[in-house]
Amino acid sequence: MEIIPSDVQIHKPNPSLLKKMYQNEAKEEVLAEIKSNFHDIKIVKSAVGRFLKYLDTNQAGIINTKNYKGNLPYINYFLIPYLMNENIEDILFVGLGSGIIINQYEKIFQKLKRIDVVDIEENILEIAKEYFNFKLSKKTNFHLQDAIIYLKTSKKKYDLIVVDVANNYGIDERFTNIEYLNLIKKHLKKSGMFVSNLPSSIDVFNKKNKFILSLLKNYKKYFKNIDIYNGLCSTKLFYKCFYDIDEVVVDITNLILISSDCAYKINYQNTKIEKLDFELKPYLEDKIIQDNN
Repeated sequence: MEIIPSDVQIHKPNPSLLKKMYQNEAKEEVLAEIKSNFHDIKIVKSAVGRFLKYLDTNQAGIINTKNYKGNLPYINYFLIPYLMNENIEDILFVGLGSGIIINQYEKIFQKLKRIDVVDIEENILEIAKEYFNFKLSKKTNFHLQDAIIYLKTSKKKYDLIVVDVANNYGIDERFTNIEYLNLIKKHLKKSGMFVSNLPSSIDVFNKKNKFILSLLKNYKKYFKNIDIYNGLCSTKLFYKCFYDIDEVVVDITNLILISSDCAYKINYQNTKIEKLDFELKPYLEDKIIQDNN
């Protein structure tokens, strides 16, 4: 069973904006097509940049426009843990994508000992290397494996676990249930952080947003602190880069949860990551609640 992003929509799009979006859609050149046991893969390029697609959905890539250059914007929320704990040593990252964020972690975390990357897609490592300039360093270990099996069989514990997974249509329900959260908790150090990317309505706490509200109840059973980012900055930036539209068109966002048993604080006076020349302040402003219950 899958959690499909279109199923979480609550509010209907403005028809005129939807029409404008289709009219402004950039033409794509397909660089490669690969069909595996798990995904229908395309590598495409356009005036916006170069992207990895599963079926017809952008999963990762490099945007290169006058408005913004870099990762798909939602991935930038994965840099927030650096502002919470610069001394992270051990990282588990589930879902390689372009691999750009992995190389960024290697650059910013000065005490980093290892990054374990787990992905079920047998083509993803070569795709990241060939099309997105991913560099596999001595600190990074790539595991071609089902992430749930990895979590069940590995005994390693981590300072940071990031999960960003998708199939052709959405997210496997196995990455949302109680068994999964229990496995995540077992692999976190006492001070560890867990970052997850989930599909949600922009109207996060609307009673109709049943999937997220139910999921948050389960998260509260496992974590003392949950920082919730509604993805508004990244979603607006997405529409600006891809369609030259200055607002959200479709009521779907990347909801980012940063969960921990520690009450980490962010230094809001110093939100620029110098080693990446990247300013995180607009993303931090998307924090909508800190739950300490």
